[in-house]
Amino acid sequence: MIPALLTLLSAQLGGEALTRLTGAPLPGPVLGMLLLLAGFALFPALVEVLRPLATTILGNLSLLFVPAGTGVVGHLDKIVSFGPALMVVLLVSTLAAIAAGALTFVAVARLTGSGAEK
Repeated sequence: MIPALLTLLSAQLGGEALTRLTGAPLPGPVLGMLLLLAGFALFPALVEVLRPLATTILGNLSLLFVPAGTGVVGHLDKIVSFGPALMVVLLVSTLAAIAAGALTFVAVARLTGSGAEK
């Protein structure tokens, strides 16, 4: 599992280094994932090397939510005091995201000519 972990961390380090050296507008970990994808394409055996590590990480992914849950419980008094405002913000932002998605879909459909003719 050490070679798999080393491969994964090397891909992330390579992505971080490339991002900083080139000034690319991508986060380092995203560029690292692209490097890892290129590694999978060039060396198909790499998939089997990383499979046990990936399975272990995905099996324990829920542990990453523990700090967030602890933060929520630690600041529960603030969440309760701002509850109504938070609910309004969540509702408005959700409706805005849905509207933006729908308007974008309509605009792209018109541009590509795949929309229904009226």
